[in-house]
Amino acid sequence: MIEPTTFYETLSHMGLDFFTGVPDSLLQSLCACLSDRAGKNYVIAANEGNAVGIAAGHYLATGRPAVVFMQNSGIGNAVNPLLSLADALVYRIPMLLLIGWRGEPGTRDEPQHKKQGLITLPLLETMGIPARILDNNWKETLSDCAELLKQGRIPALVIRKNTFSGYPFQPEPCSFTMTREQALGVILSCLSEKDFIVSTTGKTSRELYELREATGKGHGNDFLTVGSMGHASSIALGLSLASDKNIYCIDGDGAILMHMGASAVNGCTGGRNLKYILINNGCHESVGGQKTVGFQIDMEKILEGCGFRVYTAENAEQLRQGMLQLKQQKAALIVRVRPGSREDLGRPSTSPEENKLRFMENIST
Repeated sequence: MIEPTTFYETLSHMGLDFFTGVPDSLLQSLCACLSDRAGKNYVIAANEGNAVGIAAGHYLATGRPAVVFMQNSGIGNAVNPLLSLADALVYRIPMLLLIGWRGEPGTRDEPQHKKQGLITLPLLETMGIPARILDNNWKETLSDCAELLKQGRIPALVIRKNTFSGYPFQPEPCSFTMTREQALGVILSCLSEKDFIVSTTGKTSRELYELREATGKGHGNDFLTVGSMGHASSIALGLSLASDKNIYCIDGDGAILMHMGASAVNGCTGGRNLKYILINNGCHESVGGQKTVGFQIDMEKILEGCGFRVYTAENAEQLRQGMLQLKQQKAALIVRVRPGSREDLGRPSTSPEENKLRFMENIST
């Protein structure tokens, strides 16, 4: 394994001392190290395309390439600025990509990573990005990347599971008392069999699935969004426009930040049957707990400006009152919770396609 501090210091000595991107579970230890040591030179972007833009700005101001980190699922968000801005046929802006290889062929992973894992290396090759798998010869690999950066290229380091050794991470202190799972339990208690849910990717959908299992209610009214981070609210909008059923989108702060433009379209286009619930814990918990700006910005005013009537909750009673308001109108409910989840939290035992078919059957009746 590679010790994160040694890796960080080696990059810094090479002049690669600015880091931006979206956290990934395979990069969890490295991100914890960067958060601890890089200071203002460590920026968690809203999405991977934004990170490429930030890296481009850093290069234009300093003449030094930046390091952009992401999960391989985030390559899709980065394709446009990588090819239409940073590529050698356009501005030739070098940067080093660190890409977590979820769904690597031959390894066990979640279904949303299977396709991306298969095509990660071929996709980078198609984009003209020279890819190197980070292994025990990592110092030689970095030297190779340094030569490519001097040529104005954009090399990528593809990182397997357990490439980095552990690094202690101290989460931000939080005064809120409810957990996300507790909030989900209250939300479910306020819904009827005629209400439908679209839940965001990560632990939110996993907790929703387990809560349904515990109550024996079944899963046919829940669309568990896997992958496609930031798009659950758009799925909910499409459902609400095509159905007269009440559609509750349960989103997260990292997800809304990733594609915030969707909120404007949702608020201006959605009808009374679109209900938006934002569970804000101020971090990317599913991939290691790195903080978002969720607690630093005024989410209420943002959603109000997008056309929603907005309510807030920080405890169970406020949450029940907020759910009553959602039943009566198109509105948004912001629920502030503390980070954290059960260590024994399971995963859905049904496939995404099984989930889809049950959901479609239920919503059509």
